[in-house]
Amino acid sequence: ELTDSGTYLGIVTSLQFAPILFFSISGGKIADKFNKRKVLMLTNLTAGISALSVATLVFTENIKIWHVMFFAFMLGMGNAIDAPVRQSFNVEVVGKQDLPNAVGLNSTNFNVGRLIGPGLSGLLIAAYGTGVSFLLNGISYLFVILALISIRENELFIEPKKSSSTKIREAMSYVAARPDILAVMITVFFATSFGLNFNIFNTMMATQVFDKGAAEYGALGSILAVGSLTGAIISARLEKKRGPRFVMVGSIIFSAVLIVSAFAPTYLVYSILLPIIGCVALLTLIGANTMVQLRTDSQIRGRVMGIYITVFLGGTPIVSPFIGLMTQEIGTRPTVAFCGLISLLAAVITFAKFKDRGQEPASFAIADVLEPTYENKKD
Repeated sequence: ELTDSGTYLGIVTSLQFAPILFFSISGGKIADKFNKRKVLMLTNLTAGISALSVATLVFTENIKIWHVMFFAFMLGMGNAIDAPVRQSFNVEVVGKQDLPNAVGLNSTNFNVGRLIGPGLSGLLIAAYGTGVSFLLNGISYLFVILALISIRENELFIEPKKSSSTKIREAMSYVAARPDILAVMITVFFATSFGLNFNIFNTMMATQVFDKGAAEYGALGSILAVGSLTGAIISARLEKKRGPRFVMVGSIIFSAVLIVSAFAPTYLVYSILLPIIGCVALLTLIGANTMVQLRTDSQIRGRVMGIYITVFLGGTPIVSPFIGLMTQEIGTRPTVAFCGLISLLAAVITFAKFKDRGQEPASFAIADVLEPTYENKKD
């Protein structure tokens, strides 16, 4: 709206997700060390203030592109800490007995928000303007903070720590020693970095390819949301203990449909393909998130989820500027097809390599990887 530029859109997206690339693992360390509920209050307060600040600048007609860049970066800093803490906090809220359902529900919320958020915002912008969209976003954080305040500390399922260690390298070693988790993280990295850029894809397809306005762009977000919610509903009915092959096959299907969507001849055809993309993407990402959390020991879950968040969102600040530039230089359709192809090849190669090992990995304890470290600390 300020620049009418895909390049600037890519830069802003990059600034929003760059902190996640560099600080999410540290956020996971914070999750394993500090009171998660209080940390989440602080991160949500920061995000709310940022959104309300942008709304004020829009309403007073003082908004500049550098303002958008600055607050995008601030939001990214908050999310870098918030995401791994929030992902691991659900375990303390429900306990081990209900952990599979809680992880599935939290994964649904996490992934649905990323897919449908930009689309819903587009609808609000078309109907009421950009300022209202940011205002409502800022107010929404108040409800999150109030919900966190209402949680009683003595009702949380907090396990006693077996070790005071919060070293990041331990989480790195743990992931490296787990072929199941490692394969999923590789697949998710390429799928999210290249395939899940719908804030750019839908914007450019709607405006540049099909010559539509904000209303039609917002409609694409709603259509994508329908598929995403369908995927969430299906996921809730599936067996929770889904393995890495489920994630890789899902990524292959998602990437293939994304490539097809790049060559959609009309706005209608593109709209028909979006629900399929949203549904498969949600099934894949929920499966990945759930698998990583359930197969990770509680003593290191925060740090491992920090790595997962870095993988999940960290590639976006690197790739987004190039995607925005590619839409300007070679066109939107070739760019979308290229991104889908990269995601597809990564999933196929990872699947082939993982399959060649001839193993469907089993879950095993953290002691298999880290117990010597802990024992040495005790000695």
